Amino acid sequence: MSGTSLDGLDVALCRCVGHGAGMQTTLEHFATLPYPAEFRLRLRAISQPTVALQDVTILNAEVARQHAEMVLGCLQSWLVAAAEVDLIASHGQTIWHAPRHQHQQANFPHHATLQIGDGDHLAARTGIITVADFRQKHVAHGFEGAPLAGYADELLFSSPTENRLLLNLGGIANFTYLPARPAGQPLTTDTGPGNTLLDAVTRQHFPGQEYDENGAIAASGTAHAALLQELLSHPFFAAPLPKTTGPELFGPDYLHEAQIKTDTASLPPADVLATLVELTATGVARAVAQCLLEAEQSNAACYVSGGGSHNAALLRALQRHLPTARFAPIDALGIPADAKEAVLFAVLANETVAGTPGISLGKICLP
Repeated sequence: MSGTSLDGLDVALCRCVGHGAGMQTTLEHFATLPYPAEFRLRLRAISQPTVALQDVTILNAEVARQHAEMVLGCLQSWLVAAAEVDLIASHGQTIWHAPRHQHQQANFPHHATLQIGDGDHLAARTGIITVADFRQKHVAHGFEGAPLAGYADELLFSSPTENRLLLNLGGIANFTYLPARPAGQPLTTDTGPGNTLLDAVTRQHFPGQEYDENGAIAASGTAHAALLQELLSHPFFAAPLPKTTGPELFGPDYLHEAQIKTDTASLPPADVLATLVELTATGVARAVAQCLLEAEQSNAACYVSGGGSHNAALLRALQRHLPTARFAPIDALGIPADAKEAVLFAVLANETVAGTPGISLGKICLP
């Protein structure tokens, strides 16, 4: 799994037994491998509205080959032969996500998305059957292509006795709500910016730092009310659930325009970060309020994963905005927070090759 934060590749080695409701998954090994600095910069540059087609073409193959080397390196360090692995589940690298409400092209009233890191290159280089390009199948059937976590969340984490809110604080924040079985239907939705803007502001003002570790800089600042109000005026936050978005919408231009409108372009970086922490927490809280009544919120356990789960300032803000929620790391359910997204795609690949109705996502690439 490589997400919108572009910090590296999460590699999870999972053992899946069975499929569907009876499926059991064990995480045997996990590693996060950081991308080389130059490679990370090229990925950021390619995720822009105007890029050279040749650069996209080359990176489509290069990302796959880079991922293949990382996977093979992990297997070697874990003393696992590639021949022992049945499948690679590759999310790829999203370079542009274009649900209909974002692209607004009247001549194409459908959703679209694009991930690079071709599955055939992965399969050929590793010798392992690869399931890739999961989001295209979702889009092809009329859905928005994100978030996909809900399918696997339901298989892995549903409880007969506990209402669960699985909050992922990645580059974009999202959650899956799992009512106690069989009380109701799960719901998965994006909520708005997660770490993308926080990381971008940190890189801009604090060279050498990829992110605000533990939210320490944000904690030293003060949120700016007018800037926060302007950021929250975006219609995405009032749109009905479920919904999806990405850094294409909530990127540096979105922040810059809000700062111009509120005359806060010279706001100290710590105050900008404090404001963005409040933005993420408010976006999550508003979506939770759309999904759950107040009484239901107090009766749901909120399990947190993603890079933002290490941001103490963000977790404190979430607790303020959702005072009745009971927060815990997803680790309490047996999967480390940093590994959750990679494990979810392993489960999706397992369901795809098993032919589980409604969860057959991705393309199967043979070596």
